[in-house]
Order: sequence, then structure tokens, then C-alpha cells
Amino acid sequence: MMNELFSVKDKVIILTGGSGILGACMAGHLAKEGARVVILDRNKAAGDALAAGIRASGGEALFLLSDVLDRAVLEQNRQDILKAYGRIDVLVNLAGGNQAGATISPDKTIFDLNLDAFRAVVELNLFGTVLPTLVFAEVMVSQKKGSIINISSESALRPLTRVVGYGCAKAAVSNFTQYLAGELAIKFGEGLRVNAMAPGFFLTEQNRALMSNPDGTPSGRCNTIVAHTPFRRLGQPEELLGTLQWLASDASSFVTGTVTPIDGGFDAFSI
Repeated sequence: MMNELFSVKDKVIILTGGSGILGACMAGHLAKEGARVVILDRNKAAGDALAAGIRASGGEALFLLSDVLDRAVLEQNRQDILKAYGRIDVLVNLAGGNQAGATISPDKTIFDLNLDAFRAVVELNLFGTVLPTLVFAEVMVSQKKGSIINISSESALRPLTRVVGYGCAKAAVSNFTQYLAGELAIKFGEGLRVNAMAPGFFLTEQNRALMSNPDGTPSGRCNTIVAHTPFRRLGQPEELLGTLQWLASDASSFVTGTVTPIDGGFDAFSI
């Protein structure tokens, strides 16, 4: 008999910002594992293509145009999801990003920080996690069961040079994760769980300008990161999937309030 401890079969799993490099990898995997995947994103062309590809491979996927900073849009998404599937089992808060103005390049100082860009990065990463959680967790509370998986960052675990806005926002996501874990469990029951994944360094469209030279070779920053990673390489998107499935499944039924680094040892390394 198959061990179903890590099964996500038939679970309705929402991925905000789900059409990016990491989201597409996660959505494809979860669908192959039998989940009913709901992709929320502002990029209609990418979202439609991803959902169509999953369905063509025999999986179940629904794409909905969304905006994680617009409550009315999210509430319409919730209505459409419940109409299609009748429940929501897992929410993965992937939506996020950075802006050049919220970073401090080597030739700048903190006094050059663009506060509007800083505010926008905090809003997208923090409020773009909080607002979908408030909308979709209401369904989980009514079901007495659900798993929320936030996406934190290595920059939340320790301050990294340059990415001051992103690091502050992701640190707040980690704090919100731990706060909400207690809030939901104490007031609504042990079936409600909130955890976060803290990816280390993966090459995505969001960080490509920092991690790559114009000719595609690794940047000096990338080389420094690899030198401080015991595995001596960047991560591959597929290496996030085991932790994702563990947190989405009943295998983690006594796990809440955690922030799990997936970083090849970066956070543990010192010299």
C-alpha cells in the first residue's frame, strides 16, 4: 500500500505570483503529484501558458488574473476558486520582488536610498503576503484546516549588502509567519498551520542583474555568494520542492511557525 504521508493529491493549492521561474516549477510539480493548482498572477500570458501546459501534461490547473495588493480582486479570486473546487487547502505566498531604487550599489550610500522604491518593495513583499493570507485564510478557518506557506529569504535571516528594502520586507514576512502561526492555532485550532521557506540563492529574473554580468557570466556578487555557500553552487528550483511538499502535506501536521532555510548551508557558514 502506498505511503500517503506526503500526499497532496486532490488538495487545492493556490500560488500567488505563480507564473515566475520558481512558481512555475512548484505548480508543475504539485500538479504532477495530483494537486489542483490555482495560479494567481498579474501576467495573463504567462499564467495562461503555464496552466495550459500543466493541463496538457495531464494535471489540473486554473489560472486567475490577480493583484495581491487589491483586496477586491483577491476576494473575486476566492469566489472563483470556491466555485471551481469548493475549498482551499494550501496557500503559497510567492508574489514578491525588488526594485533598483531600494538597493544600495557599491558606489552609493544609505543616504541615496529611494524611499518611494523602498516603500513599494515593502508593500509588495509584506502586504502582498498579508492581504492574500487574510482573504484566503478565512476559508481555511471555516474548514478548520489549512496550510499557509510564506516565502521568506536568506536576506531575512541575516542582513545582506545592497538589498536593504527586500531584506527588511522579507524579515517582516518571517515575523508575520511566526505571529500568525500562534494567532491561528490558538484562536481557531491546530488544523491551521503557517510556515515559511527561506530560499538561499537561486537565479531568477528578479535577481539576474545582480547575479549575472551582461554576457551571462557570474557576477562578482554571485562568486562571493558561492564562495560562502558550503555546497559551492547556486540552488536549482527543483530543490525547493521537497520542503514545499512537506509543508503542504499532512507530513508536517505538528509543524507551525517555522522558517526553513534552503540554502546549501549559506546561513550556517562562517569564516
